[in-house]
Amino acid sequence: MQYTCKYFRSKDNDRVECLLCPHHCSIPEGKAGLCRSRKNVGGVLVSEAYEHPCALAIDPVEKKPLYHFHPGTKCLSIACTGCNFRCLNCQNHDISQVAPKDVRAYDITPEEMVQICIEQRCPGIAYTYTEPLTYIEYVTDTAKLAHEHGLWNILVTAGYVCTEPLNDLLPWLDAANIDLKSFSDDIYRKVSGGDLQTVLNTILAMRDAGVWIELTNLLIPGVNDDMEMIRSMCQWIVNNKLENAPLHFSRFFPQYRMKHLPPTPIVTLKKAQQIAQEEGIHHVYLGNV
Repeated sequence: MQYTCKYFRSKDNDRVECLLCPHHCSIPEGKAGLCRSRKNVGGVLVSEAYEHPCALAIDPVEKKPLYHFHPGTKCLSIACTGCNFRCLNCQNHDISQVAPKDVRAYDITPEEMVQICIEQRCPGIAYTYTEPLTYIEYVTDTAKLAHEHGLWNILVTAGYVCTEPLNDLLPWLDAANIDLKSFSDDIYRKVSGGDLQTVLNTILAMRDAGVWIELTNLLIPGVNDDMEMIRSMCQWIVNNKLENAPLHFSRFFPQYRMKHLPPTPIVTLKKAQQIAQEEGIHHVYLGNV
């Protein structure tokens, strides 16, 4: 089944413009947008990922990572293919940087997904591993049903999305870990193919909606490990009343198109942690160490 996307408009020459994220992909007939999962079929944008998760697992909630949201519990983790970033260091590129047709997938409706969660005695669902915002319709439909059954919803995301689709999803979210990749617009564009301000806007929208927020900052040697930039990031977090949001500094290991770089030195992570604490962030953790 092909599912019609909610966020698009028709253009001339049989093109459609996707309105999900700031890329606003202008997609010709028969082609997909940058995320590879939203395709122009007969002048209509369809999601080829809807109801076709490529990954299904039960994880500790701490693996998301969420350390202050129902610690000690497990969640049903799901993912579909696709991402609207092109991170050079992507650790899940085998499922995030491919089209739905390129990987084996399950056929699971939102109703069936919620039933699986209940049968496995998981208190909630995590939309994770790839970029769940690229299959936002599937996330939203599943999340609504999850709430109806008393389950909570976690979004693990890079936060690159337009205001309308985000606002449609927010009422059904309970917690999110947002990957704040750096505090430099230039680095965002060079390493990931997006912009910083959109991600900051997403974080603030989640804060205002009452979503529990935790932030992850992966420190890549020579790329985004400048301590003054990290200090500026921490100051922004505190100035925007997010000092209680746990901040996870994560260690980089050579991945994908950044195999030439070394792992992050532990001393770099500890310096970043010290800066965050100096600036008033209450909960600072080191990951991948």
